[in-house]
Order: sequence, then structure tokens, then C-alpha cells
Amino acid sequence: MAVVGLVVHERRQEAIDQATDLAQWLSEEGHEVHHPLLAESSRDLDLVVSLGGDGSILRAVDLIGEADIPILGVNFGQLGYLTACEPSGVKEAILEVLEGRQNIEDRMMLHVTVCKKDGTLLGEAHVLNDVVVERQGPTVRVGVTLDGTYFTSYAADGLIVATPTGSTAYAFSAQGPIVDALHESIQVTPISAHMLFDRTMVLAPTTEVKVEVLGGRTAVCNADGQELAVVEEGDQVIVTASTQVTRLVVPRDRHFAHVLKSKFGLEDR
Repeated sequence: MAVVGLVVHERRQEAIDQATDLAQWLSEEGHEVHHPLLAESSRDLDLVVSLGGDGSILRAVDLIGEADIPILGVNFGQLGYLTACEPSGVKEAILEVLEGRQNIEDRMMLHVTVCKKDGTLLGEAHVLNDVVVERQGPTVRVGVTLDGTYFTSYAADGLIVATPTGSTAYAFSAQGPIVDALHESIQVTPISAHMLFDRTMVLAPTTEVKVEVLGGRTAVCNADGQELAVVEEGDQVIVTASTQVTRLVVPRDRHFAHVLKSKFGLEDR
């Protein structure tokens, strides 16, 4: 018997309907089902099935925390870059995972701490995609320090610190590079920078990236799309590689180039 948790996009009726069907099917097969999955019940799971899009997978990552549990993403969204299968193939995919016949990739994560200038902790999180320091009003100015050495300041709409997995998320929209999800690195991408140097820096995964708010304007720090803290002048956002990883189920025959071709409509070019 396996223990399976379901994370469902609450505004997609087709995902809700399939979750109900899956819960019944899994129970009939003799498995224990947690539907909906709650954080306090996530420790003893064998598998999490996320029904929605990439946002639902990020929610699943947050729910399981440090638990070493694979996540199977079922695509009910538009792009579904992180998902492993379409709704029609979910039962077969679940059986393959439970029987050890699916690939599971360990994806790099980031650890972020947000502190006031007096050292008071404002927030902390582990993220799969990115940490974003973004303006609340006019352009914000932030200073960036790398491994304790001051680098430069940016006048921009914000700054994205992303994992390779996150390179196809917000950073991609900000003209950042697409990085193979299994490559370990940290990407720092300014958002609409008002300066000549507006390129992404691809840094070693051991790099500590410190972002400090300069000037009198406030910003917001988001962790995987969720607000972590409002930051003011002198407050710091410190990002490093996390000791945690996200375990994503992927098809055995999936290659990075094939994913890009299918997800970005390059098949017929």
C-alpha cells in the first residue's frame, strides 16, 4: 500500500473532477489518499500528485517542506513546464512511479532570508523557482553584494534571483537565459533596468547573493510568487543554494531540448 497526497488547482473544475476520480481509484486499489493534502499530513507520503499547472506544483513544494517526496505534475494549465503528464495519462504515470519505473529528478532550490537593517528576521523560505525583489510603486534601487563583495546597484522595476528550473518562469519574461534544469547555478536578472548593464549574471551555485534596498522607496520580496516580506531602505534579502531539493517525476524519454520544443511551439520550425 502507498500513501498518496493530492494537490488540486481550486479554480479548475476539470482538475477538481479528476482529483475526485483519482482519490476513488487509488482507494479501490488499496492505497491511502490524502485529499486535499495538508502540510501536517505530508510527512509520511510516498507520492504527491499535483493537478493544475506549474503554480500547483509550487504549492505542493511548499506543502511538503523538507520531506523527501516525489511530485508528479499533471498539466491542466497553459504551459505546464514542470508537469510530467497530461490528464489522460495520470493513472498510468502514478502506477509507474509506485513501481519505480519513472525517472525522478532532484531540482536545485534556493534558501532566502529577509532581515531588517537591525538584523530582525522578517521572513525565510525555500523556493524552487525564484526570489523576486520588486517595486511597489516607482522604480526601486537595490544594491547587490556577491560573496561579501559589493558588486553594483540597479535602478530597476526589480531583481530576480532564480534557479535553473526558474529560468523558464519570471526570469524568462525578463529576457533571462533558459538554463538546463539539472545544471546547478544561480541567475540574477534585473527587471526593466534603467542602466546600460541589464544582463543576467549566471553565478556558481555556491554564491551568496545579498540584495539591499537603497533610497527611500519600499519593495516587496516574493518567494515563488508568494509575498514573503515588505522591504525598506537598509533591509536585506540574502539568497543561497538550499540544502533541500525538489524531487520531480519526469518521463523516462524526456530530454531538455524536447521539452523546450514542445512547450514553446518549436516542433514544426
